[in-house]
Amino acid sequence: MKHTNKGMKPFLILWSTQALSQLGSTMTSFALTLWLYETTGSALQTALLSICSYTPYVLMSIFAGALSDRWDKKKTMLVCDTLAACCSVVVLLLLGANALMPVHMYCLNAVSGLMNTVQQPASEVTLTLITPKTQYQRASGLKSFSNALITILHPVIATALYAALGMGGVIAVDLGTFLAAFIGLACFVQVPPVERQGENDTRESVLSSAKAGLAYLRDHGLILWLILFLAGVNFVASAFDAVLPPYVLSRANGGRAVLGVVTLCAGVATLAGSLVTTILPAPKNRIRVIWLTMLFSLGVENLILAFARTPAVWCIAQILGWSVVPIMNANLDVILRSTIPPEMQGRVYACRNTMQFFTIPIGTLTGGFLVDQVCEPWMVRANPNGMLVRLFGAGKGAGAAMVMLILALLSVAVCGLFGRVLRKYSFPDPRNGGLRSE
Repeated sequence: MKHTNKGMKPFLILWSTQALSQLGSTMTSFALTLWLYETTGSALQTALLSICSYTPYVLMSIFAGALSDRWDKKKTMLVCDTLAACCSVVVLLLLGANALMPVHMYCLNAVSGLMNTVQQPASEVTLTLITPKTQYQRASGLKSFSNALITILHPVIATALYAALGMGGVIAVDLGTFLAAFIGLACFVQVPPVERQGENDTRESVLSSAKAGLAYLRDHGLILWLILFLAGVNFVASAFDAVLPPYVLSRANGGRAVLGVVTLCAGVATLAGSLVTTILPAPKNRIRVIWLTMLFSLGVENLILAFARTPAVWCIAQILGWSVVPIMNANLDVILRSTIPPEMQGRVYACRNTMQFFTIPIGTLTGGFLVDQVCEPWMVRANPNGMLVRLFGAGKGAGAAMVMLILALLSVAVCGLFGRVLRKYSFPDPRNGGLRSE
C-alpha cells in the first residue's frame, strides 16, 4: 500500500489542486449563467456562453493536440491556465466599471475555450505519464469523485457568494483557486518526458502531426466508433444542459435555489457512482458497459423530466441519470489510456476532441432554439384542455418539458444505433486479456 501511495503522489497533488481550480471556474460559470438568464430571459442567449467556449475548442483541437505533443507539458498547462485566469480578471474589471455586457462574456468565453483547447490534451498526457498503469481505473474514479464534489459544491457556494458579495466575490474566489493550482503544478509536480519512437517526431509539422492522429483513429476502429458514439451522446447531453436552466427557472415552483438543489443532486449521484467505481472489479466487457450506461442515463432522466411537475421528482431524475456516468467514464478512460501509446496521446486526444465534442455547441444551440423558438411558442398556442397541456403542463417551462421528451427519444435512437456496432467489441477479453472484435 505504501508503494502504491508513493507512486500516486504526483497524480494526487495535480488532481487535487486542478480540481480546486476547476471548482472556482465552475462557480464563475454558474454565476454568469444565472446573471445572463436573469438579464435577458433567453435560453438561447444563455446557451451562447457554452457555444462560445466550445467552438474554438472544436475547431482548433486537432492542431492544438499536435502542438501539445511537441511542447513541454508542464509549461503548456501553466501558460494556458494563466491566460484563462486573465479572462476572469477582465470580467472582474468590467464588473467594477459597471460595463459588463453579454458580448464581453461571449468573447472572453471564446478565449478561455481556446486556452482549454491546448491545455486539455497536455493535461491528459501528463496524467498518463505520472500515473502507474495499474492505477488507471483508480485515478479515473478519483477524477470522477472530484467532478462530483464540484457538481455538488459549486451551485451552493456560487449562490451564497453571489448573494453576499456579488459576481466580484465569486470571481475573486476563482482566482484564488487558480493560484493554488498554479503553485501546486509549478512547485510540486515533476512531469517525465515522453519517450519517442523516432527522431523525426520533433521535426514533424503540425499538419503532419494532426494527420498522424487521424490516421491512428482510422486504423483503430474501436476508438473511432467510441468517439462517434460519444459525439451523439454529447449532442443530447448538451441540448439537455441548455434546456435545464429555463426548465427549472421558468416554473412557478422553480427558481435559482431549486436549480441549485437539482444541480447538487446530479453531483451527489456522481459522487456515489465515483465511489462505487473505485472499488468495482474490471468488467468482462467495458464496451457494453459504456453504451448501456449511456442508454440508461440519457433515456431515463429526460423521460422523467418531460412529465415531472415537482422539484422532488426533478431531483430523482438527476440522481438516476448521473449515478452511472462515472462508471462509463472510468471504462472509457481505461480503454483510451491502455490502447493509445503515450507519444501519440496528445494528437489522438486532440482529434478525439474535435470529433467527439463538435456536437456540443450544435446541441447547445439546438436545445436553446427548440425552447425559445419552437416548443414554448407551440405550448402557448396549445389548447388548455388538450393532450399537450396534460402531458407537459401550462405556462412558461412547458415547452422545455416538451424538449425533454424529444431528447429522451433521441437518446434511445443514438444508443440503439451505435450499440449495434459497439456490442461486437470486447475490452478486455477475459480469455486472452486483450481487445477482441467478433
